[in-house]
Amino acid sequence: MKTGGLADVSGALPVALHGLGLDIKLLIPGYPEVLSKCRDTKPFATLDNPFAPGDVQLLESHLPDTDLPVLIVAYDAFFNRPGGPYQTSAGSDWPDNALRFGLLSYVAAWLGSSGNTSAWQPDIVHCNDWQTGLAPAYLRFWQGRKARSILTIHNLAYQGVFGAEMLHALQLPPESFKLQGLEYYGQLSFLKAGLFYCDRITTVSPTYAQEIQHESLGFGMQGLLHERRGVLTGIINGIDNQEWNPEIDPHLDKPFTALRLHDKAQNKSALQQEVGLHVHAQAPLVAIISRMTYQKGSDVILGLMNDLVREGVQFVLLGSGDKALERAFRELALNHPGRISVTIGYDERLSHRIEASADIFLMPSRFEPCGLNQMYSQRYGTPPVAHATGGLADTIVDATPENIAAGLASGILFYDMHFHTVIAALRHAVHLYRHDPNVWRQIQLAGMAKDFSWQNSAQEYLKLYRSLDA
Repeated sequence: MKTGGLADVSGALPVALHGLGLDIKLLIPGYPEVLSKCRDTKPFATLDNPFAPGDVQLLESHLPDTDLPVLIVAYDAFFNRPGGPYQTSAGSDWPDNALRFGLLSYVAAWLGSSGNTSAWQPDIVHCNDWQTGLAPAYLRFWQGRKARSILTIHNLAYQGVFGAEMLHALQLPPESFKLQGLEYYGQLSFLKAGLFYCDRITTVSPTYAQEIQHESLGFGMQGLLHERRGVLTGIINGIDNQEWNPEIDPHLDKPFTALRLHDKAQNKSALQQEVGLHVHAQAPLVAIISRMTYQKGSDVILGLMNDLVREGVQFVLLGSGDKALERAFRELALNHPGRISVTIGYDERLSHRIEASADIFLMPSRFEPCGLNQMYSQRYGTPPVAHATGGLADTIVDATPENIAAGLASGILFYDMHFHTVIAALRHAVHLYRHDPNVWRQIQLAGMAKDFSWQNSAQEYLKLYRSLDA
């Protein structure tokens, strides 16, 4: 049920941890897509729903194409409905989101508590983002034996804020509704609950762990995060090296390796044809795969496209988001046929083909907790041009003269989020691509040589788990 990078992490990190010998189960809501793809389900446990009539069934299955156990929260009235996980088909938030994700959090806490009637008892409940932020709070107030809890922040901007009246409906004790608790400017925040009550906090890059302790990127939580900095760790996300592997990628016209980098050209011409761009081998092709939002710098991308197109640059964009931005990108594509291609939506196959075919990948995010596309791009020999923030700063080595001389440069970073710095960085990349092919190839090869696999990150999480058990 993919809506963003959290889906990639949720699918890959548990598999890597399972491979290290951990007895791990992935807890997910019983969305229609989940129930349809997990056909080998069997009963695991039954518990009362504290927020609505009827029982909650926990079903056990496996993540497709893996041996990773999955526990599905099967409560049709909350999860088995049309639309998205958070919004209706019309795009408005589900009015009962607090109860829906309150139930997911409650089940997670139940599994880690003395109330668990199943034969499987976890030592650690690892929560992700606001949707499971109440689990550490429920655990804190549960009597008897209980698991330790970790909360991972994937994006601090999304905080799960609801009215104070939900405190009673969610069966949280009155003493939790205070500054030293889950109260947030007179409301109830799932994320703040998790950050306050969990035993450890992680986020998805070391740089982001520092950034969120300051007002500019703290989104009102910076004081709490600074106060809890002793239990805050930044662990960079990994990527699935099998799914994102240009040598065996089934979506490509011509798989390639660092030793056969020239085969990228065949993918480029095939993509240009597919998305309606002029087939021009020498035209620098800049890719953007992104949500169309202010955070992702989509407004800046709109502002620079006209200038770069006049300089012979092509753009291919895949994404969706703000409707006004979608319309603006569509209009630009209509005004520049053969030079700008815009596909609204998400297409897994096309995203692989774009990563493999483009010459440059653009990521002007105002903030980026980790980011995955800059890692995919480097693996596919497509150097990223990105803002030096969060995980982008941690995973891209800037093409400074020193880094180029040392053979370490794997992309181009800019350090101020302004139109002129973004377009200057992009023009610098285009210049290297056109006029210094040896340096450009060196940058490509340095990125392709990096190990972004989940194994390193999984080992860091394993150390964290063991520190909780000490």
